[in-house]
Amino acid sequence: MNKNSGLFSLVGFLLAGIGFMALVLSVVGAQLSFLMWIDAGGAFWGFMIRILMILVGIIIIYLAQTDFEGKNPG
Repeated sequence: MNKNSGLFSLVGFLLAGIGFMALVLSVVGAQLSFLMWIDAGGAFWGFMIRILMILVGIIIIYLAQTDFEGKNPG
């Protein structure tokens, strides 16, 4: 098991969570103040960046929890 898997899981969870929160807030017309730069390119690109944040976060979580050595537990 990777010694940094907990840290990578935390980073992935934060990225996916903040991306999801930003997506939900954009639907109701609000924004997180530190993510206001996302909509500088337009609404479509802002939406795509939020979706990308969620997907990258989920991928990081998955990779952090994967055992690449192939050892069977037990």
